[in-house]
Amino acid sequence: MTTLCFLALLVSGVEILISHPRFYWGEAGNVLSPPLFKLPFPASRSSVPTGYGYVLPDQNGWSRYLHFESAWIAVLTGLLYIVSGLFTGHFRRNLLPGKAGLSWRAISNSIACHLRFRRPSESEAWSYNVLQRIAYLFVIFVLFPLVVWTGLAMSPAIASVFPAAVSVLGGQQSARTIHFFVSVFLLLFLLVHLAMICLAGFRNRMRAMITGRAGTHMERT
Repeated sequence: MTTLCFLALLVSGVEILISHPRFYWGEAGNVLSPPLFKLPFPASRSSVPTGYGYVLPDQNGWSRYLHFESAWIAVLTGLLYIVSGLFTGHFRRNLLPGKAGLSWRAISNSIACHLRFRRPSESEAWSYNVLQRIAYLFVIFVLFPLVVWTGLAMSPAIASVFPAAVSVLGGQQSARTIHFFVSVFLLLFLLVHLAMICLAGFRNRMRAMITGRAGTHMERT
């Protein structure tokens, strides 16, 4: 469910972005305001100045519906995962790094192994190293809550009921800009995650994630 929601959020988010590929900081921003930065591709609205002599098909309607529906499903499944992880001790047992793992020697060795694209041993493949633990905790408890918060802050209904949730971010346009960068970081995490799966053995890793059962032997290349 999370995978399907992420793909739906990615596709619909790109469609929403195309309607106005300009970003601002503060509470308000429009085509008459100087942007903080803009993305170098054409928009789906003729009123947005992009420097191109044409506009893309406007898919803003269905993409917003799909984005909001997928987001709420992702939030509910994410909350279920967090509650389950806290009650079962998954975060403390499998993700929280120990003191030895947080040493500079352990972190530098892990970075060196990743930079050399060294294939993990069988024992290493079934546990998280220190970089994976830090990355997962950062995604679960920092990036995921932040992308939800900034997404809600762009809603006029939420802004009217909880104005502090928007003002602390600097305004609705600031929330949109932060939402974009957090989404990019989540996408980069996904791409690196897929690369590590392929490195460790795609079939065994996918089988373990989908069925919950690990293979008895490491996949050979």
